[in-house]
Amino acid sequence: MAERTRTSLARLGLTEPWAEQTLAELGWWAEDRPVPGAEPIMWALARSPDPDLALRQVERFAKAAGDWKTVDAALRTDLGLRGRMLALLGASTALGDHLVTHPDRWRLLADSPDRNDPPPDLARRAANLLRAVGADPDAPASGGPGGARAQVTGAAAITALRTAYRDELLGLAGADLAAVGETSLPVMEVDEVAAQLADLAAAAVRAALAVALEEVDPPDDVRLAVIGMGKCGGHELNYVSDVDVIFVAEGDTQAASRLASRLMRIAGEACFQVDANLRPEGRQGALVRTLDGHVTYYKRWAKTWEFQALLKARPIAGDEELGAAYAEAVAPMVWNAASRDDFVQDVQAMRRRVEEHIRPDHADRELKLGRGGLRDVEFAVQLLQLVHGRTDESLRSPSTLEALAALADGGYVGRDDGANLAASYRFLRLLEHRLQLQRMRRTHLLPAKDDTDGLRWLARAARLRPDGRHDVVGVLVAEWSRNARRVRRLHEKLFYRPLLQSVSRLSPEESRLSEKAAAARFKALGWASPEGALGHLRALTGGVSRAASIQQTLLPVLLEELAATPDPDRGLLAYRQVSEALANTPWYLRLLRDEGLVAERLMRLLGTSALVPDLLVRAPEILRVLAAPNPGQPDELKRDPAVVGQWMIAAVARQPDLTSAVASARSMRRHEMLRIACADLLGALEVAEVCEALSTVWVAVLRATLAATVKEVAAGEPPKARIAVIGMGRLGGAELGYSSDADVMFVCEPAGEATSDDAVKFATSVVETVRRRLGAPSPDPALQVDADLRPEGRSGPLVRTLHSYREYYARWAEVWEAQALLRARPVAGDPELGRRFMELIEPIRYPADGLTTAQVTEIRRIKARVDDERLPRGADRSTHTKLGHGGLADVEWTVQLLQLQHAGDIPELRTTSTLEGLREAAEAGLITAEDAAELQAGWETATRARNAIMLVRGKPGDQLPRSGRELAAVAAALGYPADGDPGRFLDDYRRTTRRARTVVERVFYGWDS
Repeated sequence: MAERTRTSLARLGLTEPWAEQTLAELGWWAEDRPVPGAEPIMWALARSPDPDLALRQVERFAKAAGDWKTVDAALRTDLGLRGRMLALLGASTALGDHLVTHPDRWRLLADSPDRNDPPPDLARRAANLLRAVGADPDAPASGGPGGARAQVTGAAAITALRTAYRDELLGLAGADLAAVGETSLPVMEVDEVAAQLADLAAAAVRAALAVALEEVDPPDDVRLAVIGMGKCGGHELNYVSDVDVIFVAEGDTQAASRLASRLMRIAGEACFQVDANLRPEGRQGALVRTLDGHVTYYKRWAKTWEFQALLKARPIAGDEELGAAYAEAVAPMVWNAASRDDFVQDVQAMRRRVEEHIRPDHADRELKLGRGGLRDVEFAVQLLQLVHGRTDESLRSPSTLEALAALADGGYVGRDDGANLAASYRFLRLLEHRLQLQRMRRTHLLPAKDDTDGLRWLARAARLRPDGRHDVVGVLVAEWSRNARRVRRLHEKLFYRPLLQSVSRLSPEESRLSEKAAAARFKALGWASPEGALGHLRALTGGVSRAASIQQTLLPVLLEELAATPDPDRGLLAYRQVSEALANTPWYLRLLRDEGLVAERLMRLLGTSALVPDLLVRAPEILRVLAAPNPGQPDELKRDPAVVGQWMIAAVARQPDLTSAVASARSMRRHEMLRIACADLLGALEVAEVCEALSTVWVAVLRATLAATVKEVAAGEPPKARIAVIGMGRLGGAELGYSSDADVMFVCEPAGEATSDDAVKFATSVVETVRRRLGAPSPDPALQVDADLRPEGRSGPLVRTLHSYREYYARWAEVWEAQALLRARPVAGDPELGRRFMELIEPIRYPADGLTTAQVTEIRRIKARVDDERLPRGADRSTHTKLGHGGLADVEWTVQLLQLQHAGDIPELRTTSTLEGLREAAEAGLITAEDAAELQAGWETATRARNAIMLVRGKPGDQLPRSGRELAAVAAALGYPADGDPGRFLDDYRRTTRRARTVVERVFYGWDS
């Protein structure tokens, strides 16, 4: 029998061993079943969020109540009392404590003749709280002339106000929870609860002001108005929240400050914290200002976030005339905030700050700040209000849900989207309310996943029930996840897609105004040409094709990513061009839709670089390598350059003729250059790796094209010459950039029975064909093969035999030619011939006795002449990457001078690499490690910057931009924040190269420091 009793009670949710005895003592249970007349009580108790907690609190209340029999009788017959009390006692320990402390307050939960009247409004609540402190509710508002004053002050006033405030909360929470305890009772919507909580807060502020007025007793001319901000101002307050306010006064402002300060203390001790940090200058600013003082501040110094905060400002207490004047004065400034030049930057900064507030271990439990949380809804709605509310006064509600409804009614948000977002917002606010109601503490954190009891309590408090597939905890988790995903999706969508929907629904006669609104909104989000952006979006989403449908799904996310890039206008244009070029590529949009990282990376690339989209339309397959690699698989974005080179050579060798071979080499070079550019911009490669990869591509192109050309020119006969291509300059040093030419020299020797003349003619024909084919006009970056470093320069023969080179260098070589040979290395053609050429030039470029004083002077003279004559007119030497102070030429000439002077004695210096030469010079003690580090930093900085110029512009350049979006894009390409100050990059560049120049002046020129 006892076992059946426990089972029966357990089915009602009563699991504690003391439950049966407690129920019996209350008169609700006997002989293993409810006593007659108590069945409705037991079922209401079972529906309570925590039946055991509710029963324990009923027991405490029964002991404290002097008329428990009266209450018991009422619970048996009063449906409303039963639902409100038992749900409340199982939902809130804090309000249960209040009821136990003040047991006569149970009547606040009972049905009464006026229960069906309109719910208490601000006037009724204010009157109740004013009476509690002995103030006349019919007197003029406190804070104005003849305003109501409390008769109760000090600790007694705080106690009276606290009790009256908790009484009001008790009645409101009972109404809020009634449908939990008795399902037939009406459901109180969460926005109505939030509005009444805001009214209650305003009433408490009015009562606290009445007490403060009596305690401070300011001069008669002091007028004080309290402006509600945040959720209180928006009529959407939580159960437990700071009440944000701003104080405006006239008369003696010092006395007004004392009055405001006392108000904050009284309300803080009795009801809630009053936070005035949204006032001008925040905590550092004066607590109270005059109306003129506020207006002056907002006109001259206020930041965009302050106007966004003022969107919810409304007078809640104090002098009504002064409060109305304040609201009227600030409103025009609020609704013009979107026109501010810094609007986009400030909004983006605010969004970052919100995200930064989230603790990583709370990210998936945050109702307020997390992804898909309350702040996502509020931020999106406020941004839409600020943009469109300038011309549409119907959007100017401080309430999130009212504003969202107005946005949907006005066509700025689709009706379904508005309804779905509002439903999710209400659900999230309901969970927030229940969490705070439990202990009357401010929290926005869901119970942990392993806190089954906490999750079950929350689910029951939120009126959730098992759905046949999940228990109540599973339903809660599923609903939270679903609503969070929906909020995040709609948050992203509402920044962009409402424009598309609004414009498409309007007739041509109506579309002009809508397009203006759309243009204003795009301007607010960072587009310099909103009209152009809107045109691109309409082109991308027009029609009823599947591609258009996918674009409509993708664009909200893609545009948000673009808005964070240096040039969203160019990025959106590039995205349209790429999408149109790949319209017939079936996997393109599917890849963007299914691989979030690909879409994110692509927008970053398109919004930063002009080179990437130019290459992408002809090498779309590169998009696949933007995806995250599968576990255990190599990252395709960072391929081994040597493997890539071998693959390119083998692929070109399979082509049937020279035309096909050259086309194949060009295509693979385009593909690899695009891959390298993407990896570079995404920070996947260091500068040395970029240079090595680009050099490897060039070498592979030369090798493949040379082999195909030899075969073509020989026309089926044995070739008449062996040919070697000697890489010079940056190619020889494996230090090519995106815009570098291939500096080379060509050497040949007769093959078979051919004479030297035959060999030279054959090799020259091959070489000229290679240069002509590779250098032919193309949309891709140029493939120029530059042989100007050969003996006698442009005046000398294009190809020489090994013997001719030996004679020339023995008779005519000058010091600058020895310097040029420092970077020589075989890169293509006959490897044995290339090796012998290296042996030939070894004593020339690494002289055993180093350099004479005259030769050092000559090198310095040539360097000075190059710097003077080749720097373009009007160039800024401090930011010219090649010829500027501390730039590429400075560092490379310094290393090369050390090599010419010492490589004869120090074999380790015999390298074609600038950075390796620097390291070996430092290792040999020729320069200090500190100087080597400064030179390396200068060279790497200048190289990265020069590459970035090409990536951003899509064409070569050595001069850094001075300002504007191009400079911002270069800075972003180098890893600086896209929305930061690009001047920081310029400062860093100048500082790094200035230090390198100091070393150059000491080491290369021999100047004393």
